[in-house]
Amino acid sequence: MRIRGRVVLAAALALSTMGTTGVALAVDRGAAPAGGPTGGTWAAGAVPVAGQARTATRADAGGRAATPAAPRPAPVASRPAAQVAQAAPASVSYLSDRYRVGPDEAARRLALQELSAPLADTLAARFPDAYAGMWLDQAGGGVLTIAATDPARVTGAVAGLPDARHVTVVPVRHSRRDLDAAATRLAGTLGVTAGRDVVVDERANEVLVLTGDAVPADDARLAGALDTAGVPARVRARFDAGTIPKACDPRYCAQAPMRGGIRLDVPRDDGTVGGCTTGFNVRAKSGRYYVLTAGHCVVGGRHQRVDDTWHQFLGPKVPVGLESTNPVLAENDFPNDYAILPYAKGASTRWAYPRRGAGGNTPSLVNYWCVADNPACAGRGSRDVPITGVTPYATVQAGWVVCATGSAYTPKAGEQYVDSGAGAGYLPGTRCGEVIGKAGGGIDVRVCARPGDSGGPLFTESDGRALGILHNGDPGEGPCTNPDEKNNYVAVSVILDRVNDRTGLDFQIATQGPLLAPPAGSSNR
Repeated sequence: MRIRGRVVLAAALALSTMGTTGVALAVDRGAAPAGGPTGGTWAAGAVPVAGQARTATRADAGGRAATPAAPRPAPVASRPAAQVAQAAPASVSYLSDRYRVGPDEAARRLALQELSAPLADTLAARFPDAYAGMWLDQAGGGVLTIAATDPARVTGAVAGLPDARHVTVVPVRHSRRDLDAAATRLAGTLGVTAGRDVVVDERANEVLVLTGDAVPADDARLAGALDTAGVPARVRARFDAGTIPKACDPRYCAQAPMRGGIRLDVPRDDGTVGGCTTGFNVRAKSGRYYVLTAGHCVVGGRHQRVDDTWHQFLGPKVPVGLESTNPVLAENDFPNDYAILPYAKGASTRWAYPRRGAGGNTPSLVNYWCVADNPACAGRGSRDVPITGVTPYATVQAGWVVCATGSAYTPKAGEQYVDSGAGAGYLPGTRCGEVIGKAGGGIDVRVCARPGDSGGPLFTESDGRALGILHNGDPGEGPCTNPDEKNNYVAVSVILDRVNDRTGLDFQIATQGPLLAPPAGSSNR
């Protein structure tokens, strides 16, 4: 917040009692200077900002017009640390888990974080030639680190801050104003956008040109632009070779790579369209990749023709896989409820994982998409889980905590999407629960699922082991309200044993890929 007049940062501060810690940013044009480090207020001095002067003015003793008068703006809301923590339980959980701190310490850090944004604006306006950025050093004890070209000036200004013992000022060479100006010049030279393609790295006190999309890594203009930047500047790839794509909404995931847990739409003989879910990537001994889902998605009374599967059949209608007829790679006879789908013509290239250099291929993934009724998502959020292998059926034990991803959905009124029969209000995504036994001949779990989740993956979150794909379960429609709902998954190890006995193709759950350029001469059917 940039303001004209005196900025007063007031705090009701009792660091030993989480519930009484609080911060407030207010404007006080008539206030006396702040008391000092031990006081309850903080003043950075006058902060002039253009455009905020009022037309009303005061006159001095000689009748001359003085500085325009301005009213006192409303203070920025102040919240006790306990209130901050109550509003951000996932953040408290993250800090506690990651840095092994108690809830009081986590709350203190969050209160300091809430203070840092208005503080940054104030310092940038008060000391434009000295202030160079700030960041929270969580690993170093939750310390707010402020960079400055003139540390003494900034240190003196923030000495009375609430929680001042967790604020430090470090020396750097270039102000944030100079770094921003250099980034703008560089972006103009390269014809890209400052703040997106050319960014400021406050910790390194330098400017970065991000390459790989708007700026090609081999752009001939780069060397000259960096030389004339006037501040330290370097090139960095926007995405390094080790990155992997993140999770996506199972309904709208028409971009690579193929992962377990996204929507498959299957047209039927009678003109209707059903919905299922991808399970895992599968690789044959030949090197060709396939997609695993439930057999009943493509084998049954309304599937006499050779089925094809699509993602977002009602648009953009992206082809995925085909029912294999030579050899037959699908059955609908529990516990053999599986379909191993070869990719449709050209689809493998669309869904493939890019190769990450020599031998550096990305892992095969399962989509972990957060939904409101999965509270565990609060800690880490939506993401992809790399699949590392298969847990044999005989090894699976009651009491294990497991996770499953599904894409079942019933569209809202006016929404164009295939209705899988999930019922209004059901959210597709990942839920976790407990293995309750194997008496059903598969893996019985206490995890909510709906029609359209069939074929979706069951896996262990911690180690990325594939366990099964959804077959059937208790009836249910709409939101997950039954905590004891039971569903049954066909074991992946049983599927692989069955299909490999029948075909000799040595199918395995893929731990990499599917990769670009499958072996030449492989059959697509």
